[in-house]
Amino acid sequence: MSRRSLLLGATATAALGAAGLLFRPMSSSRAAEGTFEFTLTDAEWKKKLNPLSYQVLRHEYTEYPGTSELLYEHRAGIFACAGCDLPLFDSKTKYESGTGWPSFYQPLDNAVGESTDTKLGYPRTEVHCRRCGGHLGHVFDDGPQPTGLRYCMNGAALQFHPAAG
Repeated sequence: MSRRSLLLGATATAALGAAGLLFRPMSSSRAAEGTFEFTLTDAEWKKKLNPLSYQVLRHEYTEYPGTSELLYEHRAGIFACAGCDLPLFDSKTKYESGTGWPSFYQPLDNAVGESTDTKLGYPRTEVHCRRCGGHLGHVFDDGPQPTGLRYCMNGAALQFHPAAG
């Protein structure tokens, strides 16, 4: 085995391991910590949610980029929590970030909470539903004006309610 083959193999293995960390369910959930207005037992959450939404909201899983139908939702309306139906984002704040996840530059007032996530080895700002504690995604400071923020959300954590009329 050549040195080049060994290095390429090691690099590929490391990359696959990093990808596995990003897209795997986490063993513990921040959503399980603390007290929230809307609570269910784990069994009730499993019954209420589809399997992907359950993993995202309750175990901080990240859906694969480009897989959410909500990525392509452009009608006027409200994006709400798939767990408790709390309105989270107005469609007016949605934009195409090119990341593969539904992105918004601003949540509705009193809709989300934030915490520090270090699961990838560096701090990121995790975004969760204020009412049920469900994991929604992360917020980054590379978004458009007027806020400069990119709320990069898992579509499986959201549901869309079109505007009336």
